Amino acid sequence: MSDTPLRRAVRRNRGAIARSVLGQSLYQVCETLVPVAIGVVIDRAVAAGDPAALAVSLAGLAALFTVLTLSWRYGARAVVRAGEHEAHRLRVEVAGHALDPRSPDTGMGAGELLTVATTDADRTAQVLHPLTGGAGSLVGLAVAAAVLLGIDPLLGGGVLVGVPVLVAIVQGIGPVLTRRTADQQEALARAGGLAADLVRGLPALRGIGAEEHAAGRYASSSAAALRGALRAAVPLGLYQGATGLAGGLLLAAVAAAAGTAAGQGRISIGELVTVVGLAQFLTEPVREIGYATMHLARSKASSDRLERVLRAPFRLAAGEPGADGRTGAPGAAPVELKGVGGALGGLDLRVAPGEFLGVVCYDPADARALVDVLAARSPAAEHGGAYLVDGVPAEALGPERVRERVLVEPHDADLFEGTLAENVLTGAAPGADPWPALRAAAADEVVRTVPGGLQAPLTDRGTTLSGGQRQRLGLARALAADPPVLVLHDPTTAVDAVTEEAIAAGLRRLRHGACTVAVCSSPALLARADRVVAVAGGRAAAEGTHAGLAADDPDYAEAVLR
Repeated sequence: MSDTPLRRAVRRNRGAIARSVLGQSLYQVCETLVPVAIGVVIDRAVAAGDPAALAVSLAGLAALFTVLTLSWRYGARAVVRAGEHEAHRLRVEVAGHALDPRSPDTGMGAGELLTVATTDADRTAQVLHPLTGGAGSLVGLAVAAAVLLGIDPLLGGGVLVGVPVLVAIVQGIGPVLTRRTADQQEALARAGGLAADLVRGLPALRGIGAEEHAAGRYASSSAAALRGALRAAVPLGLYQGATGLAGGLLLAAVAAAAGTAAGQGRISIGELVTVVGLAQFLTEPVREIGYATMHLARSKASSDRLERVLRAPFRLAAGEPGADGRTGAPGAAPVELKGVGGALGGLDLRVAPGEFLGVVCYDPADARALVDVLAARSPAAEHGGAYLVDGVPAEALGPERVRERVLVEPHDADLFEGTLAENVLTGAAPGADPWPALRAAAADEVVRTVPGGLQAPLTDRGTTLSGGQRQRLGLARALAADPPVLVLHDPTTAVDAVTEEAIAAGLRRLRHGACTVAVCSSPALLARADRVVAVAGGRAAAEGTHAGLAADDPDYAEAVLR
């Protein structure tokens, strides 16, 4: 049987579950004893007119309620604390897997993964609540049945038979609820993921006038989520109604039987009060058992979604740093591609130590494929050929080691919530000065214009900044990290020509003597490259300096000259 997130949540919190079950069970026992105590007080103190017995009885009731309150408090505290810690562990587990350098193939977008790591993680951890509450309710039912058997065997026997039958009847809705809840959460995650993606791309959508089309897509996705919620609400409403009806029927049946027994003289007035009180109490544990099953269904659906992410196969091999004993050949090229295919057409590319290489891809798809290979996002089995880092195959090093040597700054820079300085210095050495990188990326202007400077707070993904400002800060972050090999993919598409020229000069100055690859069509950057390689049809079609290619190669001139 597979070790699902649901089972791990239970196993990791066995101690807290045991403490909570003890507290919840004691609470239910005390709840059961309240009508018993009231019946005893009526028979032995009120009916007998004994003040001393009444005083003792009242003191006993006070003690009973004290134990009842404290047992509920500490039992609930144990499970709530464990549930919050477990939700945190699950969120970290899912986030760690989703961010694994080996690139798990979850088939989910960023927004949907975020929903799984938050909502589904929380709902999976909530499995602890119905387990402890349901266990305590079963104890309460057992004690109530024992008391009723002691008062009248027919009443006790009826409860022992009736309660399991009623619980079994309402459980029949459980599988339908689980299935529809899973469908609802899938639709909700898709809608949430689409919303996150649309918000992220809102400036671009406005730029091309596609807001109406995007709004239509979200309206359609949201409507699907609404239909899923309504489909799940039907069995949920039936479940809650059936649970309440079952408890009410049980109360009516027990009260009628008790009244008949009191009329026949089989039980006393105090016992009649006890039986009626217990019958009313019985609706609570029956309802709690019903709610427990409902919450278990939700937790099961969320656990299945978590497991889908955690069991997603990796696109890349695990690899271990230096697993084959090789740490790099002396004099080897920092980066070399040999016959890399897949989306490319058998590309050969060699970057010399300390070289500033420009790569112009006539087809944007070739540029994306090349960047994916260099970022170790494309498995060797998919592209064939060889990707060597310092003379060692990338698959032998493993993705983490490759990314320690080769930093690929994507075209769309992702900024996170925090200060501007924290965003720029992510990945930089401790105590690093951000200003050289900021000046080289022409991002010092951004620091001067935003209120607060380096300590200015940024929203998630930098939505308060313009596209050009985000791009410059992303470039500054990559430069501040000072990697051995820096790969830039169209780093200046969102800036004006003057700023682009400043960035080209700053990049050349700061990365002098370091290995840099610019996959772009920017004349300003290409003019400062030591060498330029033009890629057509997934292969190297031409090579030389920017000036030489622009003068001699019409295809190159058409691609880069503006």
